[in-house]
Amino acid sequence: MQKAFKITLIPTQNQQVLINKTIGCARFVYNRFLALKKELYSTLEETLNYNACSQQLTLLKKEIAWLKEVDKFALQNSLKNLETAYKNFFHDFQKASCKGVGFPKFKKKHVSKQSYKTNLTNNNIQVIDNRLKLPKLGWIKFHKSQNITGKLVNVTVTRTSSGKYIASILCETEIEKHSQVAQNIGLDLGIKSYLVTSNGEVVDNPKYYRTQKRKLCKAHRKLSRTVKGSSNRVKAKIKLARTYKRITNLRDDFLHKLSARLIKQNSIICIEDLRVTNMIKNHKLALSISDASWSKFVTMLEYKALWHDRILQKVGTFYPSSQTCNCCGFINPLVKDLKLREWSCPNCHNYNSRDENAASNILSEGLRILTAAVGAPDALNACGELVRPGSFQAEIVEAGIA
Repeated sequence: MQKAFKITLIPTQNQQVLINKTIGCARFVYNRFLALKKELYSTLEETLNYNACSQQLTLLKKEIAWLKEVDKFALQNSLKNLETAYKNFFHDFQKASCKGVGFPKFKKKHVSKQSYKTNLTNNNIQVIDNRLKLPKLGWIKFHKSQNITGKLVNVTVTRTSSGKYIASILCETEIEKHSQVAQNIGLDLGIKSYLVTSNGEVVDNPKYYRTQKRKLCKAHRKLSRTVKGSSNRVKAKIKLARTYKRITNLRDDFLHKLSARLIKQNSIICIEDLRVTNMIKNHKLALSISDASWSKFVTMLEYKALWHDRILQKVGTFYPSSQTCNCCGFINPLVKDLKLREWSCPNCHNYNSRDENAASNILSEGLRILTAAVGAPDALNACGELVRPGSFQAEIVEAGIA
């Protein structure tokens, strides 16, 4: 598997200057060739591909001397990113899909995140203890919080808005898998409670943005009162960025621990396929939904399930999990009202808690989809996505649902 190890660098003053130069040069190359592509596109001439851009970049280095001062792989990867952006745009345009992949835009200097990527060639990237070797930069110290194992692939260096330098080291490594378990679970994501499981467990929603909102407002007020261009304004911007970063770190820590525990304890996890983009259009719930970060949580479950041979099954968006009685299957249309948290089934008189009932229905529907998919050539789920690669049928039988 490919796994990224994120570390915080401790560069010297000269190394900081060179990192900033590399980020600037990568941005310059991206914008220059994007402008050239747009000019050719407007004149209906044949557009430049990556190879043609790479040849022109070699000639451009002879004209602009300071492009030679930085890592060559950073400039080449910048061209590759531009090529990928163009392909994504035209692919999305031809399919007439609504993914929102727009035309490539020029990169700005003053944005929250700046980065560049370099590749491994001839041992130009090495990791020894708490030191990282990068092209042109040499050895850089970093805060060691985890052991970096596996074969190095590439490194992405990022300068955050808070002034820190982060390196994401991508490695090909073997992941120690969890032991197999026979427990299956259904999850119902929510706002009041972050999630409720089919086993009756309720995980409270920490609501980190709302708890830190007072500090954010204070930091915003201090920033608004500073004079533009002053050193105090720079300090206020960094303090505001660090407050936002703290919220992100708290939320990520919560999501990582929760997803890791669920993956370790369960063999099959069934979850509803939520359309978060549409849900946040409700302005009354948009802040709470964004603070919950459901999409990131589902993404964590997906790649961790792949690492540890688990199955993550998504149930269709329009499946009436909350309205269906898990005892008799009666659909109660009155439960569409979000204020109704508990209800008795008119058919079988079973007393249902809204969230726990939904989690049980999601588990039953997910197992039904998996059972129906056994023997299918592609093993597709209700959303048309591949549930698991490889030995799908054998794993379904081992899980005891077939």
